[in-house]
Amino acid sequence: MSRIAIFSDVHGNLPALKTILADLDVRKPDQVYCLGDLVDFAPWPNEVIELLRSSRIPCIMGNHDERIAFNHPVIPLKKHSEDETRARIQAVDHTRDTITPGNKDFLSKLPQKIRLTFTQQERELALLLVHGSTRSNEEYIYENHNEADLYDMMEQENADILVMGHTHQSYIRNIKTGEASVKLALNCGSVGRSKEGESMATYLLLDIGTTTLTVEIIKLPYPVEETAEAIMTSGIPDFYANFLLLQR
Repeated sequence: MSRIAIFSDVHGNLPALKTILADLDVRKPDQVYCLGDLVDFAPWPNEVIELLRSSRIPCIMGNHDERIAFNHPVIPLKKHSEDETRARIQAVDHTRDTITPGNKDFLSKLPQKIRLTFTQQERELALLLVHGSTRSNEEYIYENHNEADLYDMMEQENADILVMGHTHQSYIRNIKTGEASVKLALNCGSVGRSKEGESMATYLLLDIGTTTLTVEIIKLPYPVEETAEAIMTSGIPDFYANFLLLQR
């Protein structure tokens, strides 16, 4: 049996990350992975990066990590209001102003994907870890995404299980051809900025046996007020503190 923990989208929220890591200390998975977006929206980008580095947790490059690492501009999203767009730019600028050169360099070297393989029922089971999708770390793959497109993406990558973040919304979805479930698409949600109606630190736990596979979405309470207060006393707009507090 192999136990794999996967989380994503910490977004500088150190108290939420510490909550996840404390839970992992109890559950003791065999492997732990992070799907990126370590920075922006909360005031601990350096502390988050340094904690993950010291914990030796492999990470991939989220779109926010890439933007900070390579000084990409903020492109407004159609789904955001003018107020959120302004807040987003200010939050990203705060990270640009505070991140250390060493941590910025660390972000620039993160991979886009991680592939894992396991032997199950005398066949190879392939897991592919990405931030957004197999095509881009900025593509949103929600639970209602076209099933045929998801199947094609996974076929092209020779993946039996696709694990994603980016949407901040966790789910477990069977991908079928006919009546048979042949693949599994998973989203591990967000550690630091959940968009599931409650401010919980969320991650995914997979137990892979020789004949069995179980997936569990873990949601944990964390000191939201601590994060909100730190945002309000930093250069990050209160928009992000209010978002967390309104979801409690």
